Amino acid sequence: MARTRAQDFEEKQLAILDSAANVLATLGVDKASMSQIAGQARISKALLYHYYPSKDALVFAIIFTHLEELDSDLEASDDPAMGPSVRLKFLVGVVLEHYRGAGDRHKVQLNAMSLLTDEQKQAITEVERRIVRRFAGVVRQISPRLDNRERPLVMPVTMSLFGMMNWMDMWFKDGGRISREDYAEVLTTLILGGIKAVR
Repeated sequence: MARTRAQDFEEKQLAILDSAANVLATLGVDKASMSQIAGQARISKALLYHYYPSKDALVFAIIFTHLEELDSDLEASDDPAMGPSVRLKFLVGVVLEHYRGAGDRHKVQLNAMSLLTDEQKQAITEVERRIVRRFAGVVRQISPRLDNRERPLVMPVTMSLFGMMNWMDMWFKDGGRISREDYAEVLTTLILGGIKAVR
């Protein structure tokens, strides 16, 4: 089947975003220029501006696309019929696999949110909340007692898990003695054991 113009357009955009993320993560958002991004993407500056009218628009597209793809991966892979502990490990594995090769996009997400408008931040926050709610629901299933109005701990536990997942790029190396699957097992064990110990 012949490729459609829409497919080609989307693939070109994604390639531009990957190149832009690399430049922004390497040089820093303040120092990176649209000319440098166009050069890395091997396209003209005019074509880059055709897709993205400003550096801010590029930053938003990088972060939003990164999170939307993760949300879609989780939606497509999740199976609520799984036991909650098994489901948690599975979802952690989906996140860690999605992060493979996404270190530059992740750095942009961590360091460039201040460039965005309130409207752009709100759009990103909505996707983040969908992702977090999915995990919080599983944590609540595993330990309903954490959902206590006097001492609500579902969200602190959930965000602690995301903290461990989101910072793994600071030390994790693919091809090392610990695989992403191994780390998914470690994280799930820590969370499950920690939940039992929380009082």
